[in-house]
Amino acid sequence: MSTQTRNLSLEPDNAQHLANLCGEFDRHIKQIEKRMSVSIRNRGNQFQVAGPEKPVHAVCEILNHLYREAQSGTDITPDLIHLFIQESGMDMIENDKQALSSDVIKTPKAHIKPRGKNQKYYVDCVRKHDINFGIGPAGTGKTYLAVACAVEALMNDEVRRILLVRPAVEAGEKLGFLPGDLSQKIDPYLRPLYDALYEMLGFENVEKLIEKNVIEVAPLAYMRGRTLNNSYIILDESQNTTREQMKMFLTRIGFGSTAVITGDVTQIDLPKGSSSGLIHVMNVLKDVKGISFTQFLSKDVVRHPLVQRVVEAYEKFEAIQEAKEKAEKEQRRAEREQALALRNSQGKAD
Repeated sequence: MSTQTRNLSLEPDNAQHLANLCGEFDRHIKQIEKRMSVSIRNRGNQFQVAGPEKPVHAVCEILNHLYREAQSGTDITPDLIHLFIQESGMDMIENDKQALSSDVIKTPKAHIKPRGKNQKYYVDCVRKHDINFGIGPAGTGKTYLAVACAVEALMNDEVRRILLVRPAVEAGEKLGFLPGDLSQKIDPYLRPLYDALYEMLGFENVEKLIEKNVIEVAPLAYMRGRTLNNSYIILDESQNTTREQMKMFLTRIGFGSTAVITGDVTQIDLPKGSSSGLIHVMNVLKDVKGISFTQFLSKDVVRHPLVQRVVEAYEKFEAIQEAKEKAEKEQRRAEREQALALRNSQGKAD
């Protein structure tokens, strides 16, 4: 493997921005070195990156983009660095600063930037289509970005209300009787959606909007019979809908509304014998114009790096198990055919 050393000058020279980039005791630089298997030395704004050719090129691009983030006032964090490193492995960060900021989702408390090709495509589809599906493993930003787009649309007066919907299906364990009113009973199922709203709008604003019914949270069963106009509707954990529930939800959508349906087909918690409405609808609506499908992969995971490895490990294990079961099935079929052929030959001999 060819190695090279590349010199990089980050302009303009600004001590505060450089400190933000490098982190306390150069922890950000060390994080990049460890993840990208390169060596980074710097004196002021002069950097030297050494290592394999491709990682060196990627690291220089990452440093340039991170420095521009620092100049714009962004607090450089380990999470942000992880996202940039991850993106460099997917499609190499080639676009300029304008390209990085063109897809920014603006909410009162945070400006959210989709990371990677799939997230940018997803946000673009959500902004252009009335019905959108985001399908993929946990940690790919499906729900978070959907909530961000909903808040942005509400703040821009594009919709009058936001509805957050989830099927109330227990994830592999029986929770028993839940005390309280309807809101208190379904809160545990909708907590991830609340968390995203608090981050983007602030706790007090969210509570006020819920009181005014501008933001509504509800279990999927309560959607029957309604027609939702001028609304932003998010159906989360849609892999736990039945075929009938999915059809019911999709036919609730009225004029001026946008629907985003998110789910992970590898984490279905429906009772045995029930088929997932998400898997079914993927086949039913795949060729319908005006409906978008975004498929996220394990490489799109934007949580802790170990989450991506966990997802990939499960995918690999399940693929091996599927191949093993298929081979065993083929072997049993061959044995049955062989036994049948033997009985037939014995019958003819008799």
